[in-house]
Amino acid sequence: MKNRIALTVAVLFASLSAVAQTSTWKIDPNHSTAQFTVRHMGLSNVTGTFNKVTGTADMDDKDLTKSSVDAVIDVASVDTRVEARDKDLRSDHFFDVAKYPTLTFQSKKITRSSDGKTQMTGDLTMHGVTREVTFDLDGPSDAIKDSGGGMKRGASATGMVKRSDFGINGAKTAVADEVKITLDVEMSKQ
Repeated sequence: MKNRIALTVAVLFASLSAVAQTSTWKIDPNHSTAQFTVRHMGLSNVTGTFNKVTGTADMDDKDLTKSSVDAVIDVASVDTRVEARDKDLRSDHFFDVAKYPTLTFQSKKITRSSDGKTQMTGDLTMHGVTREVTFDLDGPSDAIKDSGGGMKRGASATGMVKRSDFGINGAKTAVADEVKITLDVEMSKQ
């Protein structure tokens, strides 16, 4: 009986320890964006923002490589500061928002290299096509208390994709194939 109680207590503490290591953080859509940058006619960079980003991150503070991220971007929230261009991006020439209203990212692994750099690899689904992509990760920051007493932290992720890999081929002669993506997120502890 003593052994059974000792085993039960040991399992309970091990379970509590595992739970304490992982915490869920919700992406704050009011303080998060996804930006893209693409060359236009080889002359200039055009930047745009997706203003509606949601999702969660399950973080293991003791071992970041055991963490995971799920993010959803509302494609209709694209904003390049030029309404005619935004309408074209929403059309079937590019994102085809009516058919593919969201972009999603689900991480599969997070790695740290010997030089301290962190990368996050996962599945990006855009325009109905899923491809594995890798982002360089900056963060997550240390958690801080906000003015309301809640806990907040931030992170940024940057990577490159080829839009043609996702079947987005509009304006091939004017718009470059390679697109830089940057996610800047602020998260609240759940």
